Amino acid sequence: MNRSNASRGGVAVLVLAGGEGRRLGGGKPLRRVGKRTLLDHAIERGQQWSDTVAVAAKSADQVGNCDLPVLIDQPGIGGPLAGLASARLLDCPLVLTIPCDMPFLPDDLMARLTAVLGNEGASLASSGGRIHPVCGLWRRESLMQLPAYFATGRRSIMGFAEVIGYATVGWDDHWFVNVNTPIDLAQAERRID
Repeated sequence: MNRSNASRGGVAVLVLAGGEGRRLGGGKPLRRVGKRTLLDHAIERGQQWSDTVAVAAKSADQVGNCDLPVLIDQPGIGGPLAGLASARLLDCPLVLTIPCDMPFLPDDLMARLTAVLGNEGASLASSGGRIHPVCGLWRRESLMQLPAYFATGRRSIMGFAEVIGYATVGWDDHWFVNVNTPIDLAQAERRID
């Protein structure tokens, strides 16, 4: 393993692709932006940051013919927290989560989240005064607290970050464009072209 790959080995990237995408008419991970799917864009970005990339989904058919490990969401947990629960299966001390529906994430996401992590359980991206917990660097050991968190009945990914402690890093809004509707998809298409 060369030096550049060795520095990438301690972090896994988990692409969160379990959302139903109702406002987009369903099938969000496989919707195309440019010549590739939203999932392809996220995987490519994840592979820039780590040699260990996996996808979290409600079912394997959500992600089509994905060549990466697909971690199936734990039943009874909705939203991005279900994907985060799957991250406990990854054998790396740190896990970076990214959503499949943000195709323009900044190149320095991993570096800046790593720089502020300190002793916190997670470091989270923010923009325009809003925190994006789906774009977060999580200590795997902190994720082991999820069963106790679930036992309280809570299901918020931000609430879990508050329990384990987190730092934030801010960017400009244009990096965290979320594709949720046909209009968002059309705007992302124009931006890719």
